Amino acid sequence: METALNIPDEGKKRIVIVGCGFAGLELAKKLKRSNYQIVLLDKNSYHQFQPLFYQVATAGLEPRDIAFPIRKIFHNQKNVFIRITEVLSVDSENKSITTTIGSLSYDYLVLANGATTSFFGMASVEQNAIPMKSVQEALVLLNSLLHNYEDALLKKDVAEQDALMNVVVVGGGPTGVELSGALAEMKRYVFPKDYPELDCSRIRIILVEASPRLLNGMSEFASRQADRFLKKLGVEVLTDTQVMGYDGNRVEFESGEHIATKTLVWAAGIAANVVPGLRSESYTRGRRLTVNRINQVDGYDGVFAIGDAAYMVDDEKWPGGHPQVAQVAIQQAKNLAKNFILMADGKEPKPFRYINLGTMATIGRNKAVVDLSWIKFKGLFAWMIWMFIHLRSIFGVKNKILVFVNWVWSYLTYDQSLRLTFLPKGFRFKSGR
Repeated sequence: METALNIPDEGKKRIVIVGCGFAGLELAKKLKRSNYQIVLLDKNSYHQFQPLFYQVATAGLEPRDIAFPIRKIFHNQKNVFIRITEVLSVDSENKSITTTIGSLSYDYLVLANGATTSFFGMASVEQNAIPMKSVQEALVLLNSLLHNYEDALLKKDVAEQDALMNVVVVGGGPTGVELSGALAEMKRYVFPKDYPELDCSRIRIILVEASPRLLNGMSEFASRQADRFLKKLGVEVLTDTQVMGYDGNRVEFESGEHIATKTLVWAAGIAANVVPGLRSESYTRGRRLTVNRINQVDGYDGVFAIGDAAYMVDDEKWPGGHPQVAQVAIQQAKNLAKNFILMADGKEPKPFRYINLGTMATIGRNKAVVDLSWIKFKGLFAWMIWMFIHLRSIFGVKNKILVFVNWVWSYLTYDQSLRLTFLPKGFRFKSGR
């Protein structure tokens, strides 16, 4: 007997997981040998390693290096079914979901559908800025940068050249800091060789943060060191600076000042993806779903949320909810997988406890900051730790080798060798160029 989406009805309880990011993938991996039927739904056929998007955007890595086929992870797992689709709505009363390829019933539904970019209601920024939440968006940024510099070669007016060469990055979190550092190194080592006809000393890399300091999720030590490293690389760091709009040609600030640029990268905020069908009161700030200590969505039987989609209040250490980072997503997925196995045996589920293993950010060659609970450090050793942790976390031996080879090549040659532009026919940049 078969059900919708051509998934057999095997008489097992079915767990439907929406999203194959860090949370959804970890949960499916932990349950792949369980007595449940696992249905994994995602709009892409691959898992994306988000922490390295900025390296794709700056020609350090290829998209294939940080993407891994979902189906390959679950070879020979007969209780795991994968469908490439998008969820349109949830019917919690009848325990079913509707997708773009049909409807499907569930016993347990796990929303691990992550987050998207938040533009804080600024329509002009949403229309013209480049976000950094997918491989595709990272490629758009890379293509935009390279085409802007090609256009700058054709301009005689200095102001027009400057607007094409300047890059403004909004958001002083890890993504913004790491991207700004990588762009500063391209300014120093790559662009002068690629574009000798341009005065690359005029290139401005500007990092804008609305709060008083960078890396708000890390220590004051990490923030200070990141600020120092970036400025040493030539990045202009603007804190306590609020963006009010961007028309594709210049960024407007709350102070009334502006900066001319054709490239604005938006890494300033995120909001959880919403699945229609759940009550509006289930959502809280950042569009996250309010969950209890076992990640069950408040007021729903059999509906769970993990990772960026979940808002769990931990009165002891995280009264404002856990940070939206990979470690939280992975740990919640592991705990929920254990709870599903406990529930199958008729046992009580165990509450989630987040263990902060530390945070880190890289700012460029030999420059990084690492926060651990018992020590904080910076510089070359921190940079090597950052590389080891990220290399270890990437899926697939081949991907690990490719990333390592590219890193070694870039380190030895001071060059990124992947500066190629591939645009589909009819593609138009956000600014309309």
